[in-house]
Amino acid sequence: MRKIISFMHISLDGFVAGPNGEMDWIKVDEELFDHVGKRIGEGDTALYGRVTYQMMESYWPSAGSEPDASKHDIEHSKWYNQVHKLVLSKTLKEADLNNTTVISDNLSDRINEIRQQEGSDILLFGSPTATHSLIQLKLIDGYWLFVNPIILGQGIPLFVDIKEKIKLKLLTTRQFTSGVTELNYIVDRP
Repeated sequence: MRKIISFMHISLDGFVAGPNGEMDWIKVDEELFDHVGKRIGEGDTALYGRVTYQMMESYWPSAGSEPDASKHDIEHSKWYNQVHKLVLSKTLKEADLNNTTVISDNLSDRINEIRQQEGSDILLFGSPTATHSLIQLKLIDGYWLFVNPIILGQGIPLFVDIKEKIKLKLLTTRQFTSGVTELNYIVDRP
């Protein structure tokens, strides 16, 4: 069965965005882009909430063809255009979307059907609201976190309304020169 891995930048105090969705505190550089690019390059499916999907869709389809496109823009744009996208949304309509499946109801059943299909791990990018829903349904199998060296004090937390413990097993860590630390966990299910 395919696993769902949540990919998220997070502050030291557990926030994934500022109070108004700000992400200007996230540290990214070529070292981080190269590392992340290798792993996501192996993926064939990306999962987004509607807000994150619309943000990605407004930039990535054409980012690689811009005259001042960086190496990262070119590579990620190519990947984004090829990868199958799953979007959790009650308002988006699938008809006009390219290489995208919208999941608007029966979330657990629909996600589990997709997990049974052939393919690699499904990477859930950002999307705190979608992440919260999938955590509640026990559908997240791992967390690929990039802890940024900042304490925000307030914002959108990664974990909310957790009713029972979620045991994790640490797979890998990595320190980047920017001060960001990667923590790669898998959910430790009995």
